[in-house]
Amino acid sequence: MKKLLILGLLILSLSLAPVPGIPTARAADTANGAKIFQVHCAGCHPGGGNIIRRGKNLKKRALKRYKRDSLGAIASLVTKGKSPMSAYKDRLTAQEIEDVSAYVLEQAEKNWK
Repeated sequence: MKKLLILGLLILSLSLAPVPGIPTARAADTANGAKIFQVHCAGCHPGGGNIIRRGKNLKKRALKRYKRDSLGAIASLVTKGKSPMSAYKDRLTAQEIEDVSAYVLEQAEKNWK
């Protein structure tokens, strides 16, 4: 029984290992997210604010109020947009959207300091 469990765990670990030549998903890169934010977002959201609609900013309190306080919720908003915010699905890759979303969430946790 113990040998079967060890064998099963070994097979599972091998099946989850990256295969050379096949791209794998990577963790969000918040340094890259910061660069993307500066290019695509900072014009309307300087320092996590919002120059168009003050209350709809990227501060932790507003993200929580509007149920945008998770990586998935922020990524969905960046991907699909919501009036007056543009959708970025045609301008950013899925990884770039994940990176910038992780950056926004990280900055909100730090109160944009």
